[in-house]
Parts: sequence; C-alpha cells; structure tokens
Amino acid sequence: MTDHISTPDAVATSWVHRAPGRLQPMLQMMRADRPIGAWLLAIPCFWGLALAGVETGPSVQLILYGALMAIGAYVMRSAGCVYNDIVDQDIDAQIARTAARPLPSGRMSTRDAWLLLAGLLVIGLVVLLQFNRLTIFVGASALGLVAAYPFMKRITWWPQAWLGLTFNWGALVGYSAVTGQLSASAITLYIAGIFWTLGYDTIYAHQDREDDALVGVKSTARRLGEGSPIWVRGFYGVTIFLFAVAGVMTSASLMYFLALAPVAWRFWNQTQSLDIKDDHNCLSRFKMNQTNGILLAAALGMDIIFTQFWVA
Repeated sequence: MTDHISTPDAVATSWVHRAPGRLQPMLQMMRADRPIGAWLLAIPCFWGLALAGVETGPSVQLILYGALMAIGAYVMRSAGCVYNDIVDQDIDAQIARTAARPLPSGRMSTRDAWLLLAGLLVIGLVVLLQFNRLTIFVGASALGLVAAYPFMKRITWWPQAWLGLTFNWGALVGYSAVTGQLSASAITLYIAGIFWTLGYDTIYAHQDREDDALVGVKSTARRLGEGSPIWVRGFYGVTIFLFAVAGVMTSASLMYFLALAPVAWRFWNQTQSLDIKDDHNCLSRFKMNQTNGILLAAALGMDIIFTQFWVA
C-alpha cells in the first residue's frame, strides 16, 4: 500500500485516507476528499428544481430528480476535475497547492486518467438519459463549456466567469427537467449563479495568486488584486438582486424575499472579514458558499411550502 498524500485543501479526515493505496490517486483526481466542489455544482440544479416547484407546485418528481441530479453533479464534477488535471498537469507541477496531485507527482499515468474520465462520462450519460429530450440537450451542451474551461486561465483574466457559466448550468437543467422548457426566470437564476461563482472563485484563486504570477496563469484574483473584497461584495450583491428579480418574475411570496435576507447578511459578513493575504481565511470563506447556496435553495423551498400549504 502506498502512503496517503494530501493536497493542502483536502479534507484531512476524508475516507479517501482509508481507501486502498491504488485507489487513492483516482479518488484524489475525482476530488473525493474535497466534496465542496460537488456541492457547488449540485446546488444550482436544486435552484432550478425549486424554481420549477414554485411555478408548478410540490411533487415527488422534484425529490426524484433532485436525487438523480445529485448523483450526476458528483460524477460530472469528478469528470471535470480529472479532465482539468490532464490538461493542467504541467502547470500544476509548478504550483505549491497542486504539485502533490496524482498526475504531476507521478502517482498516476495520463493513460489511466483518460480511462477514469471515460468511465465517469458514461455514468453521467446514463443519469442524463433519465430526463426529457430538452434536458438531455441542455445537459449535453455543457460539455463544450467544460472542455474549454482549463484553457481560459491562459487567455483571459476572467476564467472565473467561464467557471460560472459552467458550474451553474445545472439551474437550466433542473428547471427544464420539471417543466420541459426554459424561461426568463430560469435564465435569470442562471445569471445570478454566474455572479455567485465569480465571488467565491475569486476568493479561492487568491490562494494561488503568487504561484499563478510566476507561471503566467491569469485569474480575477490577480486582475482585481487588493480591490478583490469590494468586487466580491459586488458580485454577491448582484447574486441577491437577481434572485429577487427571479422571485418577482414568478410572483413569489413575501416569505421568499424575507428568506433572502440572511443570505445577503452572510455575504456581507464574509466579505467584511475576508483577508486575501491569508490562505486559510480565503479557503474558509470559499467553503462557506456551500451553506450560502443551500440557503438560496431553501428560500425557494420555503416559498413552495408557504404558498402551497400555509396560504392554501
């Protein structure tokens, strides 16, 4: 058995530590020891489902689709990470936070990584085929965004915006799965997610700002520099505003808008205490977005409950 090697942002007590040595590199490439990414991909799916529920009412279908999308998000996030590591292995070898990853450290071959990616994509396809034709088309369309993402840091200062386009696609997938169509409110929620990602991934990117500068990798953290906290606060502010707009579009109840207030407060508080020069501070505030995203989904869920059961 090989010794377990962790990367700096891995969960120290993860079950990956107890996995057989030969499986550990694969699990690490899938970021099984960093579940936050799977949450950040799944949450917009839940937003889309909940928004559809606001418009169509509660149903068992919402729960079933939520479970399928949770599985799909975990698998596709893993696939995206494997693909990203294949493309970025030379860059990863030059950055302290990523040098211990399986490919740059030599613990896994590129061939095996491609095989792992193929297997994950097959599982993702099986999940996607459980939905209607529009949702299959919408879901498959995200592959182009995923394929282009690793190259964005080489050509633009705003790769976090591209990540936002990619990671929040689930809002459209979730909504179309229930309604069989797309609407202005769903697109508004999708755009809100893009700004949300711009906020949290700018914070995350500050952990690599020095190494990124040395190897020539671009990011919003480097582009915005010392002004990042103000920009992040603005990104989060637009997120809340667009969630409110989506609520107006769907004639959401007062309960929905009240439920947005705690999220707005959390965003403000986190940006007030953000220290972009402290990697631990950045990582902890990045991880807080799991709760932030769930609370945004809960606001939509509360509207369903309030409208269907309390008002009725």
